Amino acid sequence: MVEYTRGLHRVAEDVWAWLLPDGGWGWSNAGLVRGKGESFLIDTLFDLELTGEMLGAMASVTEEHPIRAALNTHANGDHCFGNQLLGPEVTIHATADTEHEMRHGTTPERLAGLVAGDHEPLLSEFFRHCFGAFAFDGIILRGPDTTFDEVRTVDVGGRPVELRRLGPAHTHGDAVAFVPDRGVLFTGDLLFNGGTPIMWADSISSWITACDRMIELGPEVVVPGHGAVTDVDGIVTMRDYLAVVRDGVDASLAAGRSWREAVEHLDLGPYACWPQAERVVVTVYNAYRGARLETPVSQATELFAEMARWRQRHQGK
Repeated sequence: MVEYTRGLHRVAEDVWAWLLPDGGWGWSNAGLVRGKGESFLIDTLFDLELTGEMLGAMASVTEEHPIRAALNTHANGDHCFGNQLLGPEVTIHATADTEHEMRHGTTPERLAGLVAGDHEPLLSEFFRHCFGAFAFDGIILRGPDTTFDEVRTVDVGGRPVELRRLGPAHTHGDAVAFVPDRGVLFTGDLLFNGGTPIMWADSISSWITACDRMIELGPEVVVPGHGAVTDVDGIVTMRDYLAVVRDGVDASLAAGRSWREAVEHLDLGPYACWPQAERVVVTVYNAYRGARLETPVSQATELFAEMARWRQRHQGK
């Protein structure tokens, strides 16, 4: 895994990435694009302290070029729970599906309850491992002010920023932000660089198509939702992983295996050593859910328990 440092990094003229190593559960990236007299923010972070730290670091840019608009790339809390720290003058954009998922998805209170809950020891440890570092108190959910369905171009002080819906993939409403005159692509969680992706939607093939569409944009710099800044090669690497999982799922479906059997039968090869490899459990489950209506709907707690058990079996943790 590529090592990188926490903080604000200039990735092109007038474009910055905010990075949070190690890129694992909840440690997400964000971005800032400067135009004449204003700026555009890509994503907030998992809690108020982290988001406040980021906005404070960005003040060197935003004091003279204040944030006037923002994008939530998707509805996971590590990309939107800090929205309340953006002032009322900031217009938040998201896809319509993301707006729906934000209204009906996991709340900060729910996550805090999972960390503090009375579970079997293995699951309790796993919840603490995933979410124990974050402070979910005091968060007031703020959704988008405006939604779009396919493509929207936002004028940021004379600089176009293209917002493109590429989901369903990681979630149903995934969007990216592309800065064409600087060749910078902010992928949200359509790209995990140096870590294992997780699919909450229900089609691996759709995610692979999203990877192809990101590659077709021809970015020079790619800022992932998690992990170090990369280029198109980072997208290709994750696409290759997704193809391995898709092919394994298709083979198990054809063989009549259950989704749990499919997980155990799947040969991840070198990808089994990737950080957060246990996420394959959720990806396979949701791929089965998309292919087989009769697949039982598992609660999030059950899926996290399955991941914890996979992690213990395969990695001894």
